[in-house]
Amino acid sequence: MATPPDAGLLLVVSGPSGVGKTTIVHQVRERLGGRFSVSATTRPRSDGEVDGEDYLFVSPERFDEMVRTDAFLEHAEVFGRHAYGTPREPVDKALAEGELIMLDIDVQGAMQVRDRMPSAFMLFILPPSDDELRRRLESRGREDEEAINRRFAEARREIDLATGRDLYDAFITNDRLDRAVDEACRLVSARRTIAAVEG
Repeated sequence: MATPPDAGLLLVVSGPSGVGKTTIVHQVRERLGGRFSVSATTRPRSDGEVDGEDYLFVSPERFDEMVRTDAFLEHAEVFGRHAYGTPREPVDKALAEGELIMLDIDVQGAMQVRDRMPSAFMLFILPPSDDELRRRLESRGREDEEAINRRFAEARREIDLATGRDLYDAFITNDRLDRAVDEACRLVSARRTIAAVEG
């Protein structure tokens, strides 16, 4: 029997700061193909950023219009200043073309995506332990003790929120990066195979 073609899949990956989720998502993309969804934002464009590649840079008025017309899979205001959101149309188009499309978002965003797109496949990346998470945050060397404490408390809140509800399809502990990437690729490939057979 011929192997069915890969089905389109929206992959949502979440995890606290310092857990290595961005590295995992990039390696999954390298191995399995696919692409990242480009977020829309109201923040100004930084030097070197390309509109439509790094972000879709939009005015606050345009962003509000997109919210009103239900054009986002998820959206949020970050730090009370700038708004960010995942436009729905490019995701729908990628899925219709059988592509793997990936989102790296927080738990609150994942909850919105689950409501609007129940077929999304959701992974949450966990640290091996609280001590290791704290060590990773400290090893970045970018922040003072107060900022690290704040990030650590935030991370614990996010983990509690993710594990305390029926939202994620699987949890992966990033104790060793190569093992975590292997597991993520295995889970995503299996889900796409099932979707192709069912589709």
